[in-house]
Amino acid sequence: MIDFLSFAPGEHRIKCPSCARTERDKNLGLTVSPDGTALAHCFRCNYTELFRPDRGASSYRAPAIIAAQKPLAQKHESLSDWGMALWRSCSTLDGVAVDYLKSRRCYIPPLDGDLRWHPSIKHPSGYVGAALVALISDTITGKPLSLHRTWITAHGKANLETPRLPLAGHSIRGGCIRLWPDEYVTHGLAVGEGIETCLSLAHAFEPVWATIDAGHLAKFPVIPGIEVLTIARDNDKAGIAASNDCARRWVAAGREVRITTQTENDINDVVAS
Repeated sequence: MIDFLSFAPGEHRIKCPSCARTERDKNLGLTVSPDGTALAHCFRCNYTELFRPDRGASSYRAPAIIAAQKPLAQKHESLSDWGMALWRSCSTLDGVAVDYLKSRRCYIPPLDGDLRWHPSIKHPSGYVGAALVALISDTITGKPLSLHRTWITAHGKANLETPRLPLAGHSIRGGCIRLWPDEYVTHGLAVGEGIETCLSLAHAFEPVWATIDAGHLAKFPVIPGIEVLTIARDNDKAGIAASNDCARRWVAAGREVRITTQTENDINDVVAS
């Protein structure tokens, strides 16, 4: 059961008491009204719990509702016009963006790389604030695919349940974030999952590209002309598996591969400590 009285009025995302796998598994939406009435619904298993201050809580598993004759939304296979307009409205790194990166002990990448910032972007929660904005492009062709946004303050990520989000309605399959432009890449390249991880590795090695997540790291393609690949490995099950998968393919293609190791979760934890 959910402790409804511990939540303020508004919208929340919390773990489902029925199907949550980990503490970070937040598939249950919770709406608390000003009068104390609250409704919780899990988007995965349809567990539903209703709370009324005068009656307490009751729970049930609602039947799945399948929309009739509603076509699946078509994802953009390249960056949409409105996405490109947002990208063009962003500024090169300065101000709050640089303050945030320095607070995380990150190396500041070249200004002509695919990392910018915007002082005022709306989050799906309604929050409006500064955000790092990264262009996601096809790893091989360089075609713009989507944008990745991280809401920030001068001292850390914004206080949001999901401060990092890709652009809605866009495919990021086969994409990466070119923190250093192509012309900086010669015989060697470093990759890692997150932007901060990559910019921590950059203190020791550059150029660096971010693969966005473990799934893209695992499938990071062998790029012609690059003879040495350095992988910033996240020290968790997914990160270790992804690094090993990527390394095996590159080694099989005759490339040299180096993988970082650390007891902390990622290199940024090491640099920032």
